[in-house]
Amino acid sequence: MAITSPSAPSFSASSICYNTTEYSTPSRSLNFSPIQTTRLQSRSRFTLSCRLNNSSSSNALDGNGDLRYELQHRRGSPVFVTLPVDAVSLPAGTIKTMKAMAQSFRALAAAGVEGVVMEVWWGLVEKELPRVYNWQGYLEIVVLAKCCGLKVRAVMAFHQCGTGPDDPFWIPLPRWVCEEMNKDPDLAYSDRFGRRNMEYISLGCDVLPVLHGRSPIQAYTEFMRSFRDTFIPFLGGVITGIQVGMGPAGELRYPSCPMKKLAWTWRSRELGEFQCYDKYMLASLNACAGEIGMREWANGGPIGASNLMQDPESTEFFKSDGSWNTPYGEFFLAWYSGMLLLHGERICREAETIFRGLEVNLSGKVAGIHWHYGTQSHPSELTAGYYNTSIRDGLLPIARLFGRYGFTMCCTCFEMQDAEEQQMNPVSSPEGFVKQLLLAARICDIPLQGENSASSLDDESFQQVLRMSKFYSDGPGTPTFSFNFVRMDKNLFEYRNWVSFTRFVRQMSDVKSFRAKLGFGEGDMPLSSLSASATAGAVLAY
Repeated sequence: MAITSPSAPSFSASSICYNTTEYSTPSRSLNFSPIQTTRLQSRSRFTLSCRLNNSSSSNALDGNGDLRYELQHRRGSPVFVTLPVDAVSLPAGTIKTMKAMAQSFRALAAAGVEGVVMEVWWGLVEKELPRVYNWQGYLEIVVLAKCCGLKVRAVMAFHQCGTGPDDPFWIPLPRWVCEEMNKDPDLAYSDRFGRRNMEYISLGCDVLPVLHGRSPIQAYTEFMRSFRDTFIPFLGGVITGIQVGMGPAGELRYPSCPMKKLAWTWRSRELGEFQCYDKYMLASLNACAGEIGMREWANGGPIGASNLMQDPESTEFFKSDGSWNTPYGEFFLAWYSGMLLLHGERICREAETIFRGLEVNLSGKVAGIHWHYGTQSHPSELTAGYYNTSIRDGLLPIARLFGRYGFTMCCTCFEMQDAEEQQMNPVSSPEGFVKQLLLAARICDIPLQGENSASSLDDESFQQVLRMSKFYSDGPGTPTFSFNFVRMDKNLFEYRNWVSFTRFVRQMSDVKSFRAKLGFGEGDMPLSSLSASATAGAVLAY
């Protein structure tokens, strides 16, 4: 396995021309040749009118010589609402409260919500025996959504929900999977202290037949195939999106922090732990270290990474001039993040094959790990598997991966603000993290789904979502943006909260028309240099 450590691209205006031919993605550049393209998507329509015609300069140019364009926003960014975790009851496997759910759906539809996000739990559907699936409760939800005029985004949830049997929202992995993990504890992630994490099967055994003769990837694949075959009458009509779980909380990451701490982690200095001490991960690390003749690098994670709450500047690995930026650090972090990307690639490939040809949008989720974003080494991102530091872009490879398979990227923390978080943690920057991820999505030209990390129902949180969505979606030719509000509960429908929420939905979706100027800064191509071939009008609608 070749280990590479590419340098980070420059985040300058020239990023629009960033070349991604290595991943079979066409490079993007400014091109003023005449175009006439039409691309239609349901519930969205943008019209861009642009004229570059010297004989009609009074129409195309303003008094300052800037190119003027008019963008008519026919349909804004749709909003979806995530259903309660216990929408499907145990052990019956049916909708928990049909009457209340129906009333809620009708209220969401009346408020202009596009649809609902339905988490489809592996631990409920394939609970008792391998290849024995119970889709009843989820079929009831989809039928109800159809009757209420709502769309559905289905989440293939291959992870554990909750912290234990005492958690009211406890949904473990399927019983037969837990039995296999009890027989072979190395199926679970492990840190250097030997602590096992049962939230998600270790990606080190992705392709090994450890689950009753099937590999985890095969189990995920057959689950998705059964979902497709069961819900085929609704795919493309009612079910318009499928998010594929790729790790803890459905996110493409390692479980570097215990689940019970994630509710407050961003307010602390939690470093996280590298999850590479099960025998399957160690075997991969050993093979890669041996391939480059460095057997001494094969004994586990970095020495000197310290523990959890310690200040990164007090650790040998994570401090500003620490060993994260040495040949050893680069080797280990490239291997660790590379294994995560390989896991994502395997799942994306299978999902794309299964749902190919159907009118559904596939997506994957990235964790908003921002609580050390202001440091040099970004330790909490590194332990989660994102090789993202002050000198290396680790989010762009994830965007490229999703782009290769036509996936939309889902990102959390859209409602969080630096000013608030930095009062308790000066090196946190949720806005910085999200903006870097948004830029990676723009470079790779992939659609984006925003999401909140907490059920904040105040106006300021909603306004922050609007600001962050504007940061991504401003400008012509931008890929589509939508938002998943997490999640529906009784608080959402309280009068004051409902007023704030419905106002937010209108602001995201209202019809708008506006004019803007496309100026050419210093060093850009002046209008006078445009060739005669660029004097025709162009209309782009999508």
